[in-house]
Amino acid sequence: MSDVDPTARAVPASKRLAGELRHAIATGELGPGARLPSERALAETHRVARNTAREAVRLLADEGLVTAVHGKGVFVREPQRLLRFGSSRYSNQLRERTGLSPFRAEVAEQGRVARVDCTSITRVAPPERVAARLGLDPESGTVARRENWYYADDEPVQVGVTYIPWAVAEDSVLASSAQLGKGSLYARFEERGHRITRIREEVSARMPSPDEVRGLAIPDGVPVLEVLHTGIDQDDQPFEVTHFIMRADLNAVDYNMPVEDR
Repeated sequence: MSDVDPTARAVPASKRLAGELRHAIATGELGPGARLPSERALAETHRVARNTAREAVRLLADEGLVTAVHGKGVFVREPQRLLRFGSSRYSNQLRERTGLSPFRAEVAEQGRVARVDCTSITRVAPPERVAARLGLDPESGTVARRENWYYADDEPVQVGVTYIPWAVAEDSVLASSAQLGKGSLYARFEERGHRITRIREEVSARMPSPDEVRGLAIPDGVPVLEVLHTGIDQDDQPFEVTHFIMRADLNAVDYNMPVEDR
């Protein structure tokens, strides 16, 4: 009688090998920057075909754990998660000091190069949950919808759709231009009488849609973080909602806030 676990036998050899390599990466046996053995060496060591070794490495690459460098080999990827600095990213002091948007400021602070592509600006009826956050009637109210794709070192990391009540956005660059000038979005809001003083953010996780997989180049098995952000002004009034979709392998959130006793 064979002593091989029948459930293990049912798992393809490429997935078993990928699991062993994944474990070596997770435990630090193969640390960031380490070069993986060649396909031939993996095949000989693990007694599998070279095609099996190649498929195992591809699985790891699809998960974002390794990257191939032409002519040099396959290397364990250096972790490069962007930290989203929570409430501090909307600091008026940070914006006045840098003249940058929250995303550009935090990417620069982490030593990377930011790019933001505004792909559309339209006037639409707000989605129901956006209307609820903004206190608008979803049947009669309208918003300026701005869609932005965000990159760090030319790698897509997140997409954000901002909804602005039309009464706030009309007759301004908020409703018409991708170029928002110094201080970006929140400087323009302040000029319209809405200085951001408080935020509300709801964070959840899920698997990505096919469009998100394509647009954000998300590897197999990687989820996304959803952040539903609301900006609230000095009069305790919501004036914008942004729905962020973020690659979970390239982003993390870091909130530092006081504990309130009520």
